[in-house]
Amino acid sequence: MSNLLPRLYGLGLCALLCAAPVQANCSKLVVTADPAYPPMHWYDGTQLQGASIEIAKRVLGELKIPYEVRYVGPFARVVQLAERGEVDMIATLKKTPEREQFLLYPQLPALSNPVAVFQARERPFPFQGRADLVGKKGGITRGNMFGDDFDQFLKTELKIESADNPESNFNKLALGRIDYFITGYYTGMAYLLKRGDEQRFAPMSPYLVDAPNYLALTQKGRCADKLEAIDAKLAQLKKSGVIDELIKLSFANWKARPQVVEK
Repeated sequence: MSNLLPRLYGLGLCALLCAAPVQANCSKLVVTADPAYPPMHWYDGTQLQGASIEIAKRVLGELKIPYEVRYVGPFARVVQLAERGEVDMIATLKKTPEREQFLLYPQLPALSNPVAVFQARERPFPFQGRADLVGKKGGITRGNMFGDDFDQFLKTELKIESADNPESNFNKLALGRIDYFITGYYTGMAYLLKRGDEQRFAPMSPYLVDAPNYLALTQKGRCADKLEAIDAKLAQLKKSGVIDELIKLSFANWKARPQVVEK
């Protein structure tokens, strides 16, 4: 009996240790983003830039978490790598049930990005809400989701074409191939500024969705255990006004050099 007790204790301890989740070594947190969504995030041919990137860098820097901001390609590839756990953070995106299958969201959003309907000024139609889009042909950028319950409405009630980027959608809108284009208000206006097309297109009021955007961690990534610390640091930076200042600075940087490099 005296020999049996140590053996039972050892087996029990092993069972507890084996059942406990093994935390990955977060030696370097890899941050990526949609490369064509200014002024929130964009790729300038050398690096990812934008409000989302600056917020992520500030949060991780203050937490002393080593990080690398990495361009990985178009947004569809960003999502694919996140699902596989080959990147650790997407900065930033909206919360949807589909994305919650492979992403971890902090409680606090990093910023808000209202979603707007853009029309060609020469072909306007009355718009007071989503019901006015039914029966018309719309465009979105491939991979975009808008949150709230609008994604389901879009799938079941609207006739929508996807294009690779906002530039293509505005071109289609100019040619009359679509009647409207749905995108983030700030992103749409950023592209119009880049094109010099503020007089040809207009965002409609009211917004379709005013959705929060989050710094999301990948469930299969190496740094999933940093979620609580990131949430706490975001709250601190929001309260101190740092987040608002980073957003203003990034918007100014985009206006000074409105360039997106698509690869």
